[in-house]
Amino acid sequence: MWDIPDLYPGYPETIMASLYIKNSDTAALARGIAERLGTSKTAAVHDALLRRKRTLDAEHGGDIHERLRAWRAAHPLGEPTGLEADKAFYDSLNDEDDD
Repeated sequence: MWDIPDLYPGYPETIMASLYIKNSDTAALARGIAERLGTSKTAAVHDALLRRKRTLDAEHGGDIHERLRAWRAAHPLGEPTGLEADKAFYDSLNDEDDD
């Protein structure tokens, strides 16, 4: 997965973006947090979103390969029994003729 700094060297200085908060309660929260932190509303929103992203990443893991590796470690396959599979039986489940 690409991060914005990888795609745009010098980010955020090189990219202008705007976020208009239409919900007055949300705008008031951003303003209040910014005042308490002594930062801008943009910095307060950025910090909040970054923290939320880290939480989601921790809860849902990284890429699909990491998540599958973790799942397989938590749910290992059973030990081999040494028994031969009954090919004729399994073929009959799919209405396949004898080979």
